[in-house]
Amino acid sequence: MARSHENPPFRAEHIGSLLRPVALLESRRRFACGEIDRATLTTAEDHAINEAARLQERVGLRLATDGEFRRASYHSYFYGQLGDISFEARPGEAGSRGAQPVASIRSRIAWKGPIHAGDFAFLRARTKALPKITIPGPCALHFRGGDAAVTQYAYGDVNEFWDDIVMAFQNELRSVGAAGCSYVQIDETAFAKFGDADVRASLQARGENPDKLIDTYIDITNRVLAEVPGISIGMHLCRGNRAGQWHAEGSYEAVAEKLFNRLAIEFFCLEYDSPRAGDFAPLRFVPKDKSVVLGLVSTKLNFLEDKSALKQRLDEAARYVPLERLAVSPQCGFASTEAGNPISPEMQEAKLRLVVELAQETWGTA
Repeated sequence: MARSHENPPFRAEHIGSLLRPVALLESRRRFACGEIDRATLTTAEDHAINEAARLQERVGLRLATDGEFRRASYHSYFYGQLGDISFEARPGEAGSRGAQPVASIRSRIAWKGPIHAGDFAFLRARTKALPKITIPGPCALHFRGGDAAVTQYAYGDVNEFWDDIVMAFQNELRSVGAAGCSYVQIDETAFAKFGDADVRASLQARGENPDKLIDTYIDITNRVLAEVPGISIGMHLCRGNRAGQWHAEGSYEAVAEKLFNRLAIEFFCLEYDSPRAGDFAPLRFVPKDKSVVLGLVSTKLNFLEDKSALKQRLDEAARYVPLERLAVSPQCGFASTEAGNPISPEMQEAKLRLVVELAQETWGTA
């Protein structure tokens, strides 16, 4: 089924996070040291988000995010609102394989009130583009610790944990929907990592069956989505994007048939910027009523891709999914953590502009 692209996904997309301006990072440092108060930090965030909205309009995007400027990372802020939850991540060098962050769950999961409704309202008032809210996936917490992390402190029954997760995510989606939000992206990195032999081995070592875990994660996500009408919801998959590092490699083949057909998601934003993602063959499983945003432009590398090479890659992907059901984007955000990837603000803008130009020359619209 061809999409009109009057609604998401647009032909030119971006995944969400943007490089934090130096002034904002300095304000965060000063706030952490007690040199400024929360109101002063919020003013700095507001200013940075205004500039981010202008950047996205300037390059010609039809959607806008707040750059995730109020968050330290794409997932920690959200999960931190649901309980006593933290993630430990060991540092590493850009371009290398980093250690998967480990989750600590020290309280029951509970939605206490709107998390991103205010962010949506602030952004909507400052852009003519369609605001997009990004949230972490409902299975990310479990993936980063397994049943052992769930039951170590907070839960005696893993099923109770899943019930709490489903309720919390449904409440948040209803909240942003009630605020007027019509576009949400779920960042669920776990699915893309099941194709990595090392990741599968680590899951087995902690007592998990990777193939059964895929089924569980699909079922949990579908429960979350079951009663959330009125919002276009896409899912972004990648293999790690922390300060230029990555966490996994391998094709989507291990999950493609189940993921594309059983998951109640309208469209998928897929990492496809390097050989680590494999080829386009798994796209043969995408059903005719779903579409794919191809993440062909790297947010990890500080050089601009060749547009003709990107067009060739689009042609290759169109062998499996018709061009009318494809779109393009960077492979991930530019700053999944506030440290950001090792590229310059100028290169970030050039890459976003390249995505828009590629879309316009391919489909006649961004």
